[in-house]
Amino acid sequence: PGYYGEGLNAIIVFAACYLPDSNLADYHYIMENLFLSLELLVAEDYMIVYLNGATPRRRMPGLGWLKKCYQMIDRRLRKNLKALIIVHPSWFIRTVLAISRPFISVKFINKIQYVHTLEELERLIPMEHVQIPDCVLQ
Repeated sequence: PGYYGEGLNAIIVFAACYLPDSNLADYHYIMENLFLSLELLVAEDYMIVYLNGATPRRRMPGLGWLKKCYQMIDRRLRKNLKALIIVHPSWFIRTVLAISRPFISVKFINKIQYVHTLEELERLIPMEHVQIPDCVLQ
């Protein structure tokens, strides 16, 4: 994580290209424990930057996992989340979120922002606090 703003709010970056391959034997265990660490990282306001670029389909989290993560994040964490920025959103990600809308609070949906370029991301947050993997830069 990095920090932004005067209040040192956390920026948590997920690079989907580094997520495990869904063919791994312990894939479900890894994915279930991924968001459990979020509670340890976040005490106050935070944002999540989800880097979707350069991600093969087999590494993208499925609808079931996303729903479970949303349910696992307690109310405090959902309230303290200031933005979920999805960089290079694929057709799949946009479709999953569109299908999920009836099950997700309007307040949470309003925190989701699609960003199509790294330049656009740079206009939203200070990039010196965000490490962009080479696979996304390319």
